[in-house]
Amino acid sequence: MDPLRVRDVREWTEAVGDDADYLDYLSQQVGLGEWAAFTRAFMPRFVEVEGCILWDRAYEPDNFRTWYDQLRGDTTSIEATLNQFRLALYINIPEDRDSEAAASALAGEIAVSWRRCLRDAFPDRSFEVAASETEDGPVVSFVTVR
Repeated sequence: MDPLRVRDVREWTEAVGDDADYLDYLSQQVGLGEWAAFTRAFMPRFVEVEGCILWDRAYEPDNFRTWYDQLRGDTTSIEATLNQFRLALYINIPEDRDSEAAASALAGEIAVSWRRCLRDAFPDRSFEVAASETEDGPVVSFVTVR
């Protein structure tokens, strides 16, 4: 993904000039806390619960139990339901073609990173990780290949 495809980054770097790039943009716009939070978005942690591999942020015991009972213990369906990162819930994505394309590319990059993290955390398992478009915007999701 080319960060210069995002209007904010492109406009800032053009205004600053002097060969400013995405890293210069981040150094001026983002602090240590934001950098640390970004790492967890791109490199999440996972938990294993009753045969399901879940994004740690999506796991809440009572909610899990509700879905486990409703889906009759179908681990793939439970994972598909809970392991969803809906970007539009956390990112204000302007409704224009360039911004929507950038959000889609971002979801693709997150999916690549999640795939690596899952492979590192569970080297004996396979996962289907996807970045998909929905009417609500891009979604990153994963399930265990069984």
